[in-house]
Amino acid sequence: MLCQVTRSRFKGQMSVQKLLNQLQISQFVRELRALTGLTQEQFAARLGVTYSSVSRWERGRGIPSPLAVQKIEGMLQQMGDRGQELLAKYLAS
Repeated sequence: MLCQVTRSRFKGQMSVQKLLNQLQISQFVRELRALTGLTQEQFAARLGVTYSSVSRWERGRGIPSPLAVQKIEGMLQQMGDRGQELLAKYLAS
């Protein structure tokens, strides 16, 4: 199921989907949210999920749904180089 989460890719075939199999997803979501300057509530609204979903992701108690992953990747694309650097940071670890 996770292999079919997303089709969009960054340079070097990097994607949020690859993070889903790692424990780093909670740190990644927290840092992405901080870079965007959004509260958990605002971040959740932007992704179309509940506040409690974002809270669970940041505590390592759950992972984003396929639709949320697509929206996260869209946010990263909109961030340009900053988004690519953030993703590369976590994929390189």
